[in-house]
Amino acid sequence: SPEQAARMKKLQEQEKRQKVEFRKRMEQEVSQFIQATGEPRRRFQPMSKIERSILHDVAEVAGLTSFSFGDDEDSRYVMVFKKEFAPSDEELEAYRRGEEWDPARAEERRRLRELAAQQEEAELESGPAPPGPPSDYKDKYRHLIGCEAAKAAARTMEANKAYGCVPVANKRDTRSIEEAMNEIR
Repeated sequence: SPEQAARMKKLQEQEKRQKVEFRKRMEQEVSQFIQATGEPRRRFQPMSKIERSILHDVAEVAGLTSFSFGDDEDSRYVMVFKKEFAPSDEELEAYRRGEEWDPARAEERRRLRELAAQQEEAELESGPAPPGPPSDYKDKYRHLIGCEAAKAAARTMEANKAYGCVPVANKRDTRSIEEAMNEIR
């Protein structure tokens, strides 16, 4: 109906206006963020997918790096970084896990990793480890099961005819298609 079409058009125009207003608001916020000297990153409130894409676009035009974080659609938010303070891979991983980034804790983790790597290197340099107990099942129980009896038993094993082991030759139907069709009739 014409009134429904008019209503739809009005709604679309209203949505368009809202998007334009949102874009202007985000452009203002991003320009304020760029002028703020002591702020290397800014976290925005959770927003819809369309709003996030608009914000990513605004950040890209302004020459900033932006990422979206959050688990479900309702809690996803955008974080904008200045180019000179681009986030490290560890920082991005922390945000993806939903944690706050703490540079001191990250430095501690990195130091521990380096220490573990040094210890591992020292162990490798100290020489090969002494041979341990046998890891193979047969070697471990050789004194109980022997090594020849099992092989001989495996070679002589044959299927018992009483249990329905039918040879392949008996499974083949040697009749022609015509013979089979005639028998069915």
